[in-house]
Parts: sequence; structure tokens; C-alpha cells
Amino acid sequence: MAVILEREYRLEIIANTTDICLKAETAAAIGKFDGIHIGHRRLLEEILSRKRDGLAACVFTFDPPPTRFFGGSDDIGELTTREEKRLLFEMMGVDILIEFPLNEETAATPPESFARDILAGQMNARFVAAGTDLSFGAKGAGNAELLRKMSPELGFGFKTIEKVCLNGEEVSSTLVREKVEKGEMEEACRLLGMPYLIAGEVVSGNHIGRKIGFPTINILPEKNKLLPPNGVYFSTVSTGGKNYRAITNVGYKPTVADGKVMGVESYLYDFDGDIYGQQAEVYLHSFHRPERKFESVEALRRQLEVDITVGAGV
Repeated sequence: MAVILEREYRLEIIANTTDICLKAETAAAIGKFDGIHIGHRRLLEEILSRKRDGLAACVFTFDPPPTRFFGGSDDIGELTTREEKRLLFEMMGVDILIEFPLNEETAATPPESFARDILAGQMNARFVAAGTDLSFGAKGAGNAELLRKMSPELGFGFKTIEKVCLNGEEVSSTLVREKVEKGEMEEACRLLGMPYLIAGEVVSGNHIGRKIGFPTINILPEKNKLLPPNGVYFSTVSTGGKNYRAITNVGYKPTVADGKVMGVESYLYDFDGDIYGQQAEVYLHSFHRPERKFESVEALRRQLEVDITVGAGV
């Protein structure tokens, strides 16, 4: 079972503004960071390692993500939502996260101006790391080679991070997306370096689980969150600073609900508390069975007994 990172740092978030003024000298990473896979992690390790030199680890990303802004569609599910990115960056030890507004004006920024005025100027960058596929500035004309050429005059060191390959495949957000869409959670975990995360606020459900002896917690994922196929998954749930082994249903709960609201419902082993309104993170380890409608609540209860018994041995 993959290790789940514990939260240890407080993260400074700069959002909804182009007026950035960092006093601390920074080691900066630039990217979309959808999924925050092992390729992204190698990039982030570069800036985190510069903390030993007294630099603040700073991540620069865009909000909304470029794929949504330029694609013009809200139907493209995100591997990692904005809130999930914040959580994961904080877990990893990033000091500053810049969610730079992406709009018609900022998208038209000349790449040289971005490097000089924002990266070296407003962000006070002394070291910059980026992937080989970096694209920024007007018409995406900015790239890693431009930053390399400009870095001496702008006063920062620069390093290009090569793509990571796993089992002969180049690790990418597209590949992670493919695994999640197929429900291949073990493969997604290998690419991400951790189980697939679904985070959200615990909301009140229909309390059927408690009535039949299996109390559960419910979270409603953000509408733009990419979810795996409907079904039951072996999982871990983190809430209140503790991790619990769990079984999670992703779907519409057709036996006990109206089948209209997509939700994520988890039974936590060795837990029976009231955490409504609190945040919870659900980490999906592996697919167990498809979601299906049972002929009765009693039939559902019997299946849950089987699921929980099997999950206890995983």
C-alpha cells in the first residue's frame, strides 16, 4: 500500500491577482501540474532541494488551467482540482503557490516580459525548474530554451527536467487520465506516486448505512473532478489528522438513492464519529466491483458484509 503524505507545512497562496511582490528569494517551478504525477514530483524535488540554500520553494501555475481556458470546455475532468493541488503542494513542503489568473490579457503577455517582469521581478526567482514541454506567454511561444538563454541576464539558475519513463512509457497527465478512466487504480498509483485522491467536505447522506450497521461518510466531488468508473474501491480516508482503511463507493447509490447525484461514499474501518462539515481525503487503491442496484436494502447489507470482509484482508 502506498504511503500517504502527512500535512506538515503551511502554504502561502497568492490567487486572483497579477500583482505579485515576493520579498523572499525563490526557487520556482512552472507548470500545469494536472495530476501531480512522478514527473511533476521530480520537478518539484528540484525546487524543494533549494530550500537548503535559503530559497523559498514556489510553484507557479495558472487558474483556470490552460486546457480549460483555451479549450473552452468545462467538460474536461481534472485529475487534480484547485483545492487538491493546494493540499498536495502543502503536503510536499512547497512554501508559496501562485495561481496566476489566465485571461485574454495575461495570455497575451510576451514570453520575454513574463520571464523578466514576473519570474525574475515579481517572483524574485533565483532558481527556476521546468519540464521540456513548458509553454508560456503569447501564442505559447515561451519555452524552456528561452528561459535557459535569458537566465544569466535575469540572475537565476535554470534546469530543464527531462520526462520520466515507467515501464517503457512516458509518464504524463494524459496517461494518468487513461488509467483512471479505465479504473486501473494500481497503475494510476504508480504513475502518481500515491493513490488517486478525491477530496471534499463531508456532507450529510441518507443515513441508510448507519441504519443497516455500516455507517459511512459522504463527500460530493467538484463537478470538474475526473472520477473513475462507478464502483466499489478499496481505499484510505484521511480526516482529522488520521488515516483510516476504508471501502469507497463512487457513483449514484442506485439501491438507496434517486440515482441523480454523483457521490463518493466511504465505510471507514474502526471509526464511528460525526465529522459533518470537515474535510476528508479519499485515496483509491484498487477497484473491487462495479456499482449495481440490489433488489433490496437487505441484499445490499449482505453484499457490504462481503465487501468489508474482503477489504479487511487487502
